Amino acid sequence: MGEQENRRIGDYEILGILGSGGMGQVFKVRNVISDRIEAMKIILPDLAGRQDLADRFLREIKLLAGLNHPNIAALRTALTVDNQLLMIMEYVEGTTVSARLQQGPLPVPDAVNYTSQVLDALSYAHQHKIIHRDIKPSNMMVTPEGVVKLMDFGIARSGDASDLTATGAALGSLYYMPPEQVKGQATDARSDLYSVGASLYEMVTREHPFKADSSYSLMAAHVQQPPKPPIEWRADLPAALNEIILLAMAKEPGQRFQSADAFHNALKTVQS
Repeated sequence: MGEQENRRIGDYEILGILGSGGMGQVFKVRNVISDRIEAMKIILPDLAGRQDLADRFLREIKLLAGLNHPNIAALRTALTVDNQLLMIMEYVEGTTVSARLQQGPLPVPDAVNYTSQVLDALSYAHQHKIIHRDIKPSNMMVTPEGVVKLMDFGIARSGDASDLTATGAALGSLYYMPPEQVKGQATDARSDLYSVGASLYEMVTREHPFKADSSYSLMAAHVQQPPKPPIEWRADLPAALNEIILLAMAKEPGQRFQSADAFHNALKTVQS
């Protein structure tokens, strides 16, 4: 990263790298005019010619432009510099839930609190007909004040848009992917809730709901196998929370919580 630091892109000075994935990179940047610290997301240069990635990037920009919620990392602006499309995002200081899990399972009150905030964000997004489709602990950033920001709408889609291709439908992270997404079927708000359930499972157990030695086996497990009840990993887990997680991860969407608000209301009954 050394060669990137102090490099300028337009009116932004690169201060460091925040993350990197198969599609692009996210940098911590300073706007040299306003002096504000922000996050810049770009498509990797060697992938800039990929029309499918460019389309996904544009879709993410347009979806985020219509969202304004305290638990969703905000889009500041989008611009083109030297024929490269950039997304300027709110810079969120903190650590991801996945990073916190490296130290062990989360206390139940923290897991319920973080999940409730994610569900607030999803309730808002779903009301705007946006399905995230890649909910996982690494996309949940916790600020020093304990506020959760839902990140990375890179494979989100508008609920009234035609579904992505079969290839696009498998882009979500496999440990958290709902059965209907594994099968390339249509996804809806309840698909996000399955992924929230799988994420909450990991938060309280530090275990994934399914273990497998290949991507195929993992996808098959989501479709065919019931998850081991989380209370079997953690005996002190409230029984109500155990049932909530299993309900959220029901194989059939119709058997899960039918809305983020219903899931959130159920969490309010958990005695920690």
